[in-house]
Amino acid sequence: MIFKRAEREDDTVVAMLASALRRDISFGTLLPDQKLKIEALRQRYGGSNHSMRETLRMLSAEGLVEATAQRGFRVTSATEDDLRDICLVRAEVEKIGLARAMAEGDTGWEGRVIAAQHALRKAEARVAGAPDDLTALEWDEACRDFSAALISGCGSPRLIDLQRKFFDQSRRFRLAQLREGHLDFTARRDRQTALLEAVLTRDTDRAIDLLAQDIAGDFKTGA
Repeated sequence: MIFKRAEREDDTVVAMLASALRRDISFGTLLPDQKLKIEALRQRYGGSNHSMRETLRMLSAEGLVEATAQRGFRVTSATEDDLRDICLVRAEVEKIGLARAMAEGDTGWEGRVIAAQHALRKAEARVAGAPDDLTALEWDEACRDFSAALISGCGSPRLIDLQRKFFDQSRRFRLAQLREGHLDFTARRDRQTALLEAVLTRDTDRAIDLLAQDIAGDFKTGA
C-alpha cells in the first residue's frame, strides 16, 4: 500500500511565508537571536496564526529558527562556532553527494551542472558590478542552484534534502561576506571552473577536494 500525504489548503501559504522568512533571515532583516512573535510576523508577512506557527515549525526543522521552551520562537544564533559547524556538516554531505553523482550521473546531470555554473558566472558578474539587494538575491540563488546541481545526480532524495538544509543555514554568512566586501570573485571563479573541469573529466578525488575548498573559501576573509 502506498500512503500519500493529504494536501492541505494552507500548504501554499506556508510555503510562501517560509520563503519570505528564509530570505529575511538570510539578508539579516530578521537578526540572529531575534524573538519571533506570531502576531508581529502576521502583520508583516500575512497569514493566519496557524499558518505562521506551521511556518516557524518548518523553519525550526531546517535550523533557521529555534523553538524555545515556553518562550516561543527566535532566529537561530550566527556565531563563528555556528558557521564552523555548518560548514563542516555541509562539506561532508556535499562530498558524499558529489562522489555518488560522479559515479552514477549521466549526461543530463553534466548538463545541469554546466548550465548552473554558467548562470552563476552571469549572476556573479552582475553582483560584483552593482551589489544591491536584487543582484545579491539573484547571485545567492545561483550559488544555491550550482551547489544543488553538483549533487543532483546522486540518486538520494535524503542527501539532496540535507544539502539544501545546510546550504540555507550558510546563506546569511555568505551574504554578510558579500555586504562587507570580503569575497574574492576571481578566486571563486577559478575554484569553480576547476571544479567543473574535474566533474566533467570524472576526476572524483580532485572534484571533492575543490568542492571542500570552495565551501570553506566563501567564509575566509579575502578568500
